[in-house]
Amino acid sequence: MARPTASPADGPRAPHAWYEDVLALLIGTLVVSFGVNLLRQGGALTGGTAGLAFLAHYATGVRFGVAFFLINVPFYWLAYWHLGKAMVLKTFCAVGLVSFFAEMHTVFIHVERIDPFYAALFGNAVLGLGFIVLFRHRASLGGTSILALYLQEHHGIRAGKVQLVIDLLILAASSALVSMPLLVASVAGAVVLNTIVAMNHRPDRYLA
Repeated sequence: MARPTASPADGPRAPHAWYEDVLALLIGTLVVSFGVNLLRQGGALTGGTAGLAFLAHYATGVRFGVAFFLINVPFYWLAYWHLGKAMVLKTFCAVGLVSFFAEMHTVFIHVERIDPFYAALFGNAVLGLGFIVLFRHRASLGGTSILALYLQEHHGIRAGKVQLVIDLLILAASSALVSMPLLVASVAGAVVLNTIVAMNHRPDRYLA
């Protein structure tokens, strides 16, 4: 009889060291904030609390970093009660860093011309890569990503699928603020982002 192939889940889990978590927070938030900068300069949108912050930015002129930080505040209780104090602390730091870095990128980078469709697709792909770095170190960017992680860890519903549904609802709500071509590009970008998350953030594949 053939011996069953060993699963990664059969082995012990090796937790990340504290300095690895610190580096992941810095790298992940830098990557996410760069993706945010691409979306902003292209006039595109995304989902999640970042999408809500973009809506507030486009509708009222409030700075993205300020809106992003404030919108995430009410979601911390879910992380505190269901995902642990350590994740709340990491998420709070991650949200603060993205809010800060998103404003700092504008000091160092200004794109003279960027195609909105390219900005929507590539910007969301960059966001997805940054999310994976944060998720794998038990951090998130608050808001809907906390809800998605909670549903995956407690009810087995894939985080990428949950996030995609939420993102599409947020983008539909933003249709009055952007042109139809830009909305289509933003929806395509949301699909790219959540496909990256769904493929790469799975508890049966990554254990650290």
